Amino acid sequence: MGCDMQRNNESKVEMRQRVLDLQNQVDELKDLVNTLLSVIVEEPDGVHTGAAPSIPGHPHSNYCM
Repeated sequence: MGCDMQRNNESKVEMRQRVLDLQNQVDELKDLVNTLLSVIVEEPDGVHTGAAPSIPGHPHSNYCM
């Protein structure tokens, strides 16, 4: 019976460690997604700063490079 309790405690410790590892991965992915969204939303086509090439005779919006 003592062996079963020890094995049960070890599996609980392993489960907690696995949950912590998964939470760390989720946090890292959240940071990555937020960074990517910031880059995408910030200036998708460069038109606002003039960094994007423009098509002569066409408006400076409604197209993306």
